[in-house]
Amino acid sequence: MAPAEWTGSLPLCMCLLLTCGFTQAGKLLVVPMDGSHWFTMRSVVEKLILRGHEVVVVMPEVSWQLESSLNCTVKTYSASYTLEDLDREFIDFANAQWKAPLQSAFSLLTGSSSGIFDLFFSHCKSLFKDKKLVEYLKESSFDAVFLDPFDACGLIVAKYFSLPSVVFARGIFCHYLEEGAQCPAPLSYVSRGLLGFSDAMTFKERVRNHIAHLEEHLFCHYVFKDVLEIASEILQTPVTAYDLYSHTSIWLLRTDFVLDYPKPVMPNMVFIGGINCKHGKPLPMEFEGYVNASGEHGIVVFSLGSMVSEIPEKKAMEIADALGKIPQTVLWRYTGTQPSNLANNTILVKWLPQNDLLGHPKTRAFITHSGSHGIYEGICNGVPMVMMPLFGDQMDNAKRMETKGAGVTLNVLEMTSEDLENALKAVINDKSYKENIMRLSSLHKDRPVEPLDLAVFWVEFVMRHKGAPHLRPAAHDLTWYQYHSLDVIGFLLAIVLTVAFIAFKCCAYGYRKCFGKKGRVKKAHKSKTH
Repeated sequence: MAPAEWTGSLPLCMCLLLTCGFTQAGKLLVVPMDGSHWFTMRSVVEKLILRGHEVVVVMPEVSWQLESSLNCTVKTYSASYTLEDLDREFIDFANAQWKAPLQSAFSLLTGSSSGIFDLFFSHCKSLFKDKKLVEYLKESSFDAVFLDPFDACGLIVAKYFSLPSVVFARGIFCHYLEEGAQCPAPLSYVSRGLLGFSDAMTFKERVRNHIAHLEEHLFCHYVFKDVLEIASEILQTPVTAYDLYSHTSIWLLRTDFVLDYPKPVMPNMVFIGGINCKHGKPLPMEFEGYVNASGEHGIVVFSLGSMVSEIPEKKAMEIADALGKIPQTVLWRYTGTQPSNLANNTILVKWLPQNDLLGHPKTRAFITHSGSHGIYEGICNGVPMVMMPLFGDQMDNAKRMETKGAGVTLNVLEMTSEDLENALKAVINDKSYKENIMRLSSLHKDRPVEPLDLAVFWVEFVMRHKGAPHLRPAAHDLTWYQYHSLDVIGFLLAIVLTVAFIAFKCCAYGYRKCFGKKGRVKKAHKSKTH
């Protein structure tokens, strides 16, 4: 039993322990990205606010998911487009993926659906046109910038105000993550994005991987041409993509090696895969009723993400036909026109509590577009998946889960009703899929620190220390030929060739001295005898 004087001081000790995180509260600038990217970034921002930091979020007035309901300072700037423009361009982009998904930098450059990127890339121009906002940011003396790099605006802001930055992303399009972090990525087993290859590539796939890498170096500059022009205009100096990405202090990457394949990493790369996973809550009454009515067969959860609301009519009917051939109840998040052949076991809803449904013991399978949020919710809850990737990192996510035996991937453009039916029956009835996803779930959860806490720690670390220069490799200071040691190889090769040349000359000289005179004597002797 504790002494009486200790008992009285316990509340004080608890208060000191609880408030220790607030003693070094700093000032953080947040530059987010619209859409599903904001969902998990918001959770980090909210926790930083709770820990007493002064947070300022800068966002465009026009957006889908960004809102000003955060308990912090929110600064908005006018956008050069309307919400209708944003919706129209995204629908055009989404519809294009049902015909020909993006598979390389070249396909993005030559595609006809890049208008959505033009809108996103215009953010920074609009931000810096607001002189009052820029002056406010300049006078605010922030400790760091917490940003999503998709539209590059946060990177431009960090460079303009000379602030250390923390990047929050699943990955970076093109080769700019490897280049910006100076991280090796051997093409023999590290596949380029969008290809959907595993780490055990065939010869043909390795050839394609090298071609994709070359395409990135040839065409990515043109994909980001508008961004780089805007950055050069704002910073009043010619800017390359490397200039923007190379000054990142910490990379918070929403993946881990349960989902991803092992590969080289750098010390300023922090993996926070599964940061969106949360403990399941009781289901709303409506969905509880659906689950209970499913009987012994259970349910299948079907969602193609928050950004995909409609499917081409013919494809939707093929999907509805397949869903009607399984005994499970299917909860399908879909806001498009109801397929005319929708079966009785399929319930269309405009919204569903995805994580809570996946955590329910009666959930048998998850049909997903393979976005990183959905994939990790499937891993965390141990639900085998049927994956129908559409664009972005989804092809790569699906391939990783398939090679780990946790699901089946379907080509959404070519699949038939029978393909989907067979895939669902396989992941539901073949116990190996459930066993594999449960093994992955166990590995993912076996960690010393929760991903959200890890992300918060590193943001605060950069704020406290004004960056992380001790984690910056010296590779940034080398030229390309020094990095690949071509100068050293050339020097050593020159020495070897010089030594070989001298040795050859010495041998030739010795040979002439030893055997040349004898040969001449013999010749002279022969001529005399004749």
